[in-house]
Amino acid sequence: AALERRFQPVYVGEPSNEDTVSIMRGLRERYEVHHGVRIQDSALVAAATLSSRYISDRYLPDKAIDLVDEAASKLRMEIDSMPAELDEVDRRIRQLEIEREALRKETDEASKERLVRLEKELANLKESSEGLRSRWQQEKAAIQKIREKKSQLEQVRMEIEKAERAADYGKAAELKYGTLAGLEREVREAEEKLAALQRGEKLLTEEVTPEDIADVVAKWTGIPVTKLLEGEVSKLLRMEENLHARVVGQEEAVTAVANAVRRARAGMQDPNRPLGSFLFLGPTGVGKTLLAKALAEFLFDDEKAMVRIDMSEYMEKHTVARLIGAPPGYIGYDEGGQLTETVRRRPYAVLLLDEIEKAHPDVFNVLLQVLDDGRLTDGHGRTVSFKNVVIIMTSNVGSTFIAELAEQPDLMRKRVTDALRGQFRPEFLNRVDEVVIFKNLVTEQLMEIVEKETAILAKRLAERKITLELTANAKALIAKEGFDAAYGARPLKRTIQKRILDPLAQKMLSGEFHEGDTVVVDARNGEIVFWSEQYAAKVAEENEKKPVGAGKMN
Repeated sequence: AALERRFQPVYVGEPSNEDTVSIMRGLRERYEVHHGVRIQDSALVAAATLSSRYISDRYLPDKAIDLVDEAASKLRMEIDSMPAELDEVDRRIRQLEIEREALRKETDEASKERLVRLEKELANLKESSEGLRSRWQQEKAAIQKIREKKSQLEQVRMEIEKAERAADYGKAAELKYGTLAGLEREVREAEEKLAALQRGEKLLTEEVTPEDIADVVAKWTGIPVTKLLEGEVSKLLRMEENLHARVVGQEEAVTAVANAVRRARAGMQDPNRPLGSFLFLGPTGVGKTLLAKALAEFLFDDEKAMVRIDMSEYMEKHTVARLIGAPPGYIGYDEGGQLTETVRRRPYAVLLLDEIEKAHPDVFNVLLQVLDDGRLTDGHGRTVSFKNVVIIMTSNVGSTFIAELAEQPDLMRKRVTDALRGQFRPEFLNRVDEVVIFKNLVTEQLMEIVEKETAILAKRLAERKITLELTANAKALIAKEGFDAAYGARPLKRTIQKRILDPLAQKMLSGEFHEGDTVVVDARNGEIVFWSEQYAAKVAEENEKKPVGAGKMN
């Protein structure tokens, strides 16, 4: 304490975005000299803005400077490497030269004609390669000259500062108005020469742009902050169609989720809240969990990218600590929380909280902060951002009303809302963006599900070189047997397993069906029957017709 009193405490806070940009403007020239590239002012602003918003475990200006440093080094490596256009032409030349050597050994007319065409193509490609290589070397030499002159400029400026500190004003004036002015003129001339070279089409880019900064942020965090490409725009506009490829019906739920994702990628969402928070209500087997999986597959091309937490594991009061991590001194402190640690490592994710009504009431106290502010503090005191997470909670609350009052939607919604208010506290419901009610499946939708499930089965069999075809009769029988209003679509899978998979496996093991066969599944007198293509052809010959309903799968 006595020693501490001898010192004056000085608090150094994190600078604001504006201060960070000012700091980086002062450092810009040194980074330009070090990497040999130019850094746009808009790139500095983007670095401060994007790092402040998306990188939560570090502080300004450090994280913004690192972004600029990495973007500049990446650009420098691209300048030193062969341009993609030239590399592509050179690879094509090598490929054709190998083909030419092979054709020279052939004596037939077709090979000779092909050799003539190949020689002509090779000549054109070599001419193109020489032109591209010449342009690349000229641009590279111009950029190298600018780099050297800027390095000399930086050295002269340091000498001027040194002379001024030593009060050698004569030398400082000579350097400032003689050497420095001459170097600045040479840099301008070199930049004009480079601009003239690149007037038509440039092979090398020597400027760090905001897009380069966004690329680095996307690489660090996994959050897509780059500009939307044309292909991604069309994919987002057709998002409902993509989700419906897996989820049958449930238009309201699919539209709500698609709108949340589009809002996020267009940059229109509230930056201080999660991308979207949804409470999915409905009976079992209607697609609540499947929609979350389909969304994860749409965003990440892998449904395993979804973070799934079964809330039935959090029914006890003490299990709340498992979400955010045990406090200091308790077992498991070093492991971190199951929720916070997963999101900290993957900040752009689909979070599924399955069967939320089974969680202990204290769990909802933790979720309030996530839903409202998009952040949570873990057991280590680190703030974890949920601002780029789509939160989906599923529940069976009120599912009896959904089934019983399907024909009276207004009354059904009122009853379900009352059931929700009886189960969850108002402050929790008030923070959820949208409560989505999943309706019971109808017969037409079950037929669609049969189509999808049998298509998956056919794909599995195709790997074993067996083609599977189901007739309309077989599909109708499976849909009829697998329909259960209380259990949704899940009994369908069990019916397909019992009526198709089990008998088919037995017939394959007994040698009745072999690789290369086409297996037709039909329904006769309430029973599923199997035909191999060869046997079906034989019966058709005898009866002068094919089996009823046999044909290509719809």
